[in-house]
Amino acid sequence: MNRIVFWFLATVTVVVLLFGYHTSTSGPAGSAPLSAIADPTPGAASGSASGSASGAAGSTTEDSGSSASTTVTGSEAQTQWGPVQVELTIAGGKITDVAVPVYPDGNGRDAEINSFALPQLIQETISAQSADIDMVSGATVTSDGYLQSLQSALDKAGL
Repeated sequence: MNRIVFWFLATVTVVVLLFGYHTSTSGPAGSAPLSAIADPTPGAASGSASGSASGAAGSTTEDSGSSASTTVTGSEAQTQWGPVQVELTIAGGKITDVAVPVYPDGNGRDAEINSFALPQLIQETISAQSADIDMVSGATVTSDGYLQSLQSALDKAGL
C-alpha cells in the first residue's frame, strides 16, 4: 500500500512540474520593446525604424533644415534564426543614425539576445563610421547578419 501511495504522489509531482515548465518558445517575458532596439537614441530622426519589415531596399532623402540626410537600407541578410536588415541615416557623408527594422524575434531568447546585442552594434557602427566593428559575444549569428546588411547599406551609400 505504501508503494502505491508513494508512486501516485511521485507521478502527480512530475506531472505538475512538467505543466509548470515554461519553454523558451512560450514568448517574450518582459523584454524591451522592439522599437527601443531599432532606435536607441530618443528623438533621433530615423524615419522608418518601425513598420519597415518588408525590407524595400532603397534610399530616401529627408530635408532637416540646413543639411539633407539620406536613409539607406541594406539588403536582408538571412541567418539561421531569421533575417537581419540595417538602415543607415547619413548626413554630410557621416553615419548619424542606425536602425535595425528587421531582426530575429521568433521567441523570447531572440528578444533577450537582441536587446543587448543590437544597441552595442549600433553604437560601434556610429563610432567606427564603417563596418569594421567587433561582433557581440553571445550573439554571433545576429552580429554576422548585422555586419552583412551593414556592408550592403554602406556599399549602396558609397561609403
